[in-house]
Amino acid sequence: MKIVKNSVEIGGRTISFETGWIAKQASGSVIVREGDSMVLVTAVCAGIGDREFDFLPLSVEYQDRSGASGAIPGGYFKREGRGTERETLIARVIDRPIRPLFPKHFRQEIQVIAQVMSYDPDHETEPLAICGAAAALHVSDAPISEPAAGVRICRVNGQLLVNPSRADRDASDLNLMIAGTKSAITMVEGGGAEFGEDIVMEAMTLAQDCITKICLCIEALRTEALAAGRAQAKIVVPEKPKAEGEITAWMAANGTDALKTALATPGKHERGDALKAARNALIAKMLDGVTDEKVKADKTKNAKLAWEHLLRDTMRGTVLTSKKRIDGRGPADIRTITCEVGVSPRAHGSAYFTRGETQSFVTVALGTDDDTQRIEEPGGHVERRWLLTYNFQPFCTGEARPLRAPKRREIGHGVLARRALEAVLPPKATFPYVLRSTSEILESNGSSSMATVCGSTLALMDAGVPIKAPVAGIAMGLIEEKGDFVVLSDILGDEDALGDMDFKVTGTKEGITAFQMDVKTGGVSPAVMKVALAQAKEGRIHIINEMEKTISKPRADLSQWAPRITTLHIKPEKIKDIIGPGGKIIRGIQEQCQVKITVGDTGRIDVASTDPQRTERAIAMIREICQEAEIGALYVGIVKRIVDFGAFVEIFPGTDGLVHISELARERVEKVTDILHEGDEVLVRVIDVDRSGKIRLSRKEALQAGN
Repeated sequence: MKIVKNSVEIGGRTISFETGWIAKQASGSVIVREGDSMVLVTAVCAGIGDREFDFLPLSVEYQDRSGASGAIPGGYFKREGRGTERETLIARVIDRPIRPLFPKHFRQEIQVIAQVMSYDPDHETEPLAICGAAAALHVSDAPISEPAAGVRICRVNGQLLVNPSRADRDASDLNLMIAGTKSAITMVEGGGAEFGEDIVMEAMTLAQDCITKICLCIEALRTEALAAGRAQAKIVVPEKPKAEGEITAWMAANGTDALKTALATPGKHERGDALKAARNALIAKMLDGVTDEKVKADKTKNAKLAWEHLLRDTMRGTVLTSKKRIDGRGPADIRTITCEVGVSPRAHGSAYFTRGETQSFVTVALGTDDDTQRIEEPGGHVERRWLLTYNFQPFCTGEARPLRAPKRREIGHGVLARRALEAVLPPKATFPYVLRSTSEILESNGSSSMATVCGSTLALMDAGVPIKAPVAGIAMGLIEEKGDFVVLSDILGDEDALGDMDFKVTGTKEGITAFQMDVKTGGVSPAVMKVALAQAKEGRIHIINEMEKTISKPRADLSQWAPRITTLHIKPEKIKDIIGPGGKIIRGIQEQCQVKITVGDTGRIDVASTDPQRTERAIAMIREICQEAEIGALYVGIVKRIVDFGAFVEIFPGTDGLVHISELARERVEKVTDILHEGDEVLVRVIDVDRSGKIRLSRKEALQAGN
């Protein structure tokens, strides 16, 4: 059996590719390794068939396997189930750089599956899965002309690192996943702590050098695999369908003016209706007098295709020549912004953020440690205190369709918005709340994920969360033809669909906090990226200025409906006294005072309640349990147990001491029960506390003190 291998050194580590010996019934299969991490990636291409799609039916799956890291899945069934958030996000990151590799008119089914075979936390599987997917497609018959690759770039102590270890990833203040071909960057995903645009360019330059090396390695792998009979010849894709020349010319001559008029119609749905009406009227005019149904159907099909090309060329040409967009804006203009906060009386914080025809309604809820999200991931567990949910309902685009579980897009947009705000949130030490933001998209015409970022910022400030600075987000687009380009700020849905780039940037006035870029062409040049970053910064600052007209800083106090968390510290050895046997003591305090109590291993205690009096009562009970006996202090205690040599007296809950028979009275005492009985209240003085914590008490000295 011929095994084909190739490897490349990236960031001081070796990435190797193997093909030809495993999963041989797939169109292409590759095992990619780095350190002890191994990912098997398979690609299956359905070939040229009769079934027609109006899109590329590419499906990408990424699967972690617990056994790959020597773990057993949690839960009752003890097996992997529905894809986790991590698996969904990695699948999206794999999909985005490989999708542009296919011819735009290729419409056959393709499936890529990345499955982790061995997981080493110091050698991340995400960039390996991207590289493996491109390699599996390249050795298969899938019609891609060149491979792609991906690397992670982190900055630690001011130094950029490629595919860093887990410790370095955790310590980094910039974390970007960057993918592309050997000549251009096509995807960026990540974020950090208010980093500058120059750092992005530096990271992309470093990433491009590494990506080029990996792509050359994958190309060499295919060459060797072909020679060994372990790679397939590429599918020959028929030429891109074109409308008949006569129909195309007729549509352009007779429909351009009507198309321009329809494009200038304000309003998303109104513009869509106008374009459809103009197209149908033009086709009806062209078919006037045609009676043969087959001829009529063929002409209609070609006319619709010609109209789509005319629409694309007209929109893009207008932007390039006149610098005027569909809705009349200039390239850098931002749509009208309106904001409102405090719109939900019972939410802890809430806001509307509207930009043009895109609108987000956001609520923020403050919770306690009990609300922390605990996630099982390869290599360990993660606790998340900052949660953000993005919901995209059908009505926001005027559609009527069944409600289903969140789609990958919704999960991805939510994570992008969550990442955007992480850098400005207060630490647990100063603000011990779990935070959850929920964004409901009420209207959508482009940039709804960025509206979520802006709306969440407003809602957090409305909730009184002391964020470091306001964060805004903006989606950028690109129209590029024959070396000429125009970067568009705050893109519409149509500009996203007909443009060459979707580039989202979030941040404060000081710097970027999150970054996501997808390119639909061969890639984006450094010149274009510099313009896009500068224009995005201007737009971001403009949006923040508009937001600050509504609320410029966090409110001084929390909502009356939000829990107030009061923190106190006790000695760690006292934790067992607060918890009690089986949690009896802490449950009793919570039930009596109607509060939530969280006890940390270090002795930190958080008491949460909307009623300050309940909080004070609970704290008083905790302090009473945790108080320590002071030598010489007087206490009124309860006799808990009588023994021959004395009585044990509880001076405060959970703490008792011994009154020896000799310390019961000034005179000699024959029997303890001559003086005390169980349940009696008695005044005692602490006369000694030994090293083990045992307390000696005296009733005799307490009586003397009373005199």
